[in-house]
Amino acid sequence: MKRIAFALLAGLLFGLGLAVSGMTDPNKVLNFLDLAGRWDPSLALVMGGALAVTLPGYAWLRRRGCSYDGDALPPAPSPRLDPRLLVGSALFGIGWGIAGYCPGPALANLLHAGEALVFVAAMLAGSQLARVLAR
Repeated sequence: MKRIAFALLAGLLFGLGLAVSGMTDPNKVLNFLDLAGRWDPSLALVMGGALAVTLPGYAWLRRRGCSYDGDALPPAPSPRLDPRLLVGSALFGIGWGIAGYCPGPALANLLHAGEALVFVAAMLAGSQLARVLAR
């Protein structure tokens, strides 16, 4: 139950942060990616703010040696850049640049943006296709 409550709180804070910062608006993202036009640096500032809050939290968890609820911390990811990571990153970036949505803002927009519903459905289909192709 504690894990579910923590997930609920984290999700609420994440969604609130996206909405307050304006990052649920795909135009903000598209303007951030438009370096030669109407560049908007606010996405970089939001990411920097998120890192400023998250990094001390992760450092505290590492010193503690376990997660907030006492579970073992997951192993560190491999620093190796493999083809799967590179292709996946490129596909993510292409989709993000076309739509202006990534998963978090798309989910946050489900209730009031019709294109977000289409995006999330296509995102889930793409995720399932990747699982099928990986077999």
